[in-house]
Amino acid sequence: MSDNGKAVKCPMELAVELISRKWVIQILRDMFFGKKRFNEFKEGKPNLSNKVLSNCLREMEENGLISKGNDENNIEYSLTAKGQKMNKVIYELAMFTLTTDLGDDYYNDDEKTEFANIFKKVLIKE
Repeated sequence: MSDNGKAVKCPMELAVELISRKWVIQILRDMFFGKKRFNEFKEGKPNLSNKVLSNCLREMEENGLISKGNDENNIEYSLTAKGQKMNKVIYELAMFTLTTDLGDDYYNDDEKTEFANIFKKVLIKE
């Protein structure tokens, strides 16, 4: 217990709880790559139902990762400052896959290099 009576949790555990819900990482990634609207998040995700996506977006908004607004009668989502701080986490997850044998069954060396460059350009913006 901490001084305020709350159970002490590892900071890593708190972060993992925030992003471990299914689809959160994919939605964050999509937002970094420019997707903003509900149906855009569903592209390439046939198993993502409207109900699950709605719940996920609502929870991400409640957790302060995204905000919801209107743009010319369309609802659009954007990353908050807190959500934007996930850029390095997403980048490192991608790099882990691309620089270890985890990605060997999916990508050849040229594809790994191309993905690494894309993720670096979008997420790190050096």
